[in-house]
Order: sequence, then structure tokens, then C-alpha cells
Amino acid sequence: MGLLSLLQKLKKDPDAKEVRVLVLGLDNSGKTTVLKQLGGEDVDSVTPTQGFNVKSLQQSNCRLNMWDIGGQKTIRAYWRNYLDRTDLLIFVVDSSDQIRMEETSTELKQLLNEEKLSGVPLLVLANKQDLLNAISPEEISEELNLANITDRPWTIQPCNARDGMGLADGIAWVTKQMNASD
Repeated sequence: MGLLSLLQKLKKDPDAKEVRVLVLGLDNSGKTTVLKQLGGEDVDSVTPTQGFNVKSLQQSNCRLNMWDIGGQKTIRAYWRNYLDRTDLLIFVVDSSDQIRMEETSTELKQLLNEEKLSGVPLLVLANKQDLLNAISPEEISEELNLANITDRPWTIQPCNARDGMGLADGIAWVTKQMNASD
């Protein structure tokens, strides 16, 4: 399914299941670009998120209320204030930022240890795959120790938020997880 097909399905459905999706990751990973791309907005003028952005997207029979929280180091301490009633976690990784991959791994590990996120499905978006210095989703999976996650469903999806590559597949996985939880 292409991004255009996904966007065509974003019409309001009053019977849709409400799903709270938390979109986290380090600053400059592309969280806001992901949301703007999914919402059909211009992605050429994205500025760093200082607080949070909320976007509601309709996908099949789910209304995804996506909370994009800023990823600057000073803001990360406040992430836990947004964990209540989270149905799914999307963690966006800058595939080209190998220098901060250990920091990325530490932040994800801390999130997955939060009681309020216990059992919450995890979608890791390996963003910026279009860049020459991007490491593969397999390498990111190793760096983040994803294979050791056994308490929740998870997947890693290569993507490029600027042109939308891979985002429809990631959202399809999200929808599948939410329908499986019914």
C-alpha cells in the first residue's frame, strides 16, 4: 500500500477504535517529519519540537491519536508524563547518527522498563535510510538489542520520512497490532 492509499483512508470514521500512539526518539530523528508526512503536510519546513504535537490519523477502523514529544535531552525527562494509556510506542531512530546510537539505545531501554508501557507494542522506525551513511535496520536492531525484547510485539521498519518511503508499511503494522488486541 502506497502513501497515497494511506492518505485516502484518513477520513473520519465515528466507529473507529481510538488508539493512543506515543512517538518518541532523540532530537533530530524525524518524529515530526513522520507525522507531517502521514498527515499530508509540507515536510520542507519542520522545526524542532519544543513541547509536543498531536495528530489524529484515520487508518482502517482505527483513529490513531499520535503524540510527538520533543526529543531534546532537557525534554526527555518529561516523556514519562505522557505514558498513561499509551496503546503503542513508535520510536524513531536517525539511521545516519551512529555517534548517538548508544544514547538512543539507553533511552529506548529506559522507556521499555517503564511500568506504564509494559506489554505495549513497539514500532522502531529506522529513519533516514536514504542517506549514504545510514546503517541498516539489522545493524540498528543489534545496537538497540531488539532481539532481547520478549515482553511485547515489536518490529523495525526502514523508512525515509521526507518522501514517505516505508511509513505506510509501519502504519499497517500498527493497525494490525491494534486489531489483534481487540
